[in-house]
Amino acid sequence: MAQETLYERLGGHDGIRAVVDDFYDRLLADDDIGPFFEGSDLAKLRRTQTDFLCEAAGGPETYDAEPIREAHIDVPFTPEHIQRAVELLYRSLGEFDVADEDADAVVGAVAAYEQDLLAEPDQDD
Repeated sequence: MAQETLYERLGGHDGIRAVVDDFYDRLLADDDIGPFFEGSDLAKLRRTQTDFLCEAAGGPETYDAEPIREAHIDVPFTPEHIQRAVELLYRSLGEFDVADEDADAVVGAVAAYEQDLLAEPDQDD
């Protein structure tokens, strides 16, 4: 029998979407991070984040939104904001009883883009 993929262990699209929804609820409620989302198209953000994580977990979905750097270039994130978001993502994953190893894999997929998330408009690649 074939070993389950991370995508399957996370519950496929629906399971990942549930984690993403919980994560965004936490982000929006956070005093430091929530203000970044004022005026944002939250339905689009939840959809693209779900696609991103589905693809990263080995699912059939593909992330076809604008590149991460371009999408976040005008958002003044600091390393502290990223760390707080990681904490909130771990809490969301824990809420759905995601195994530690799988949670680390999900966070690692997001953390791989930390430099893009922290990029500033006047910064070269």
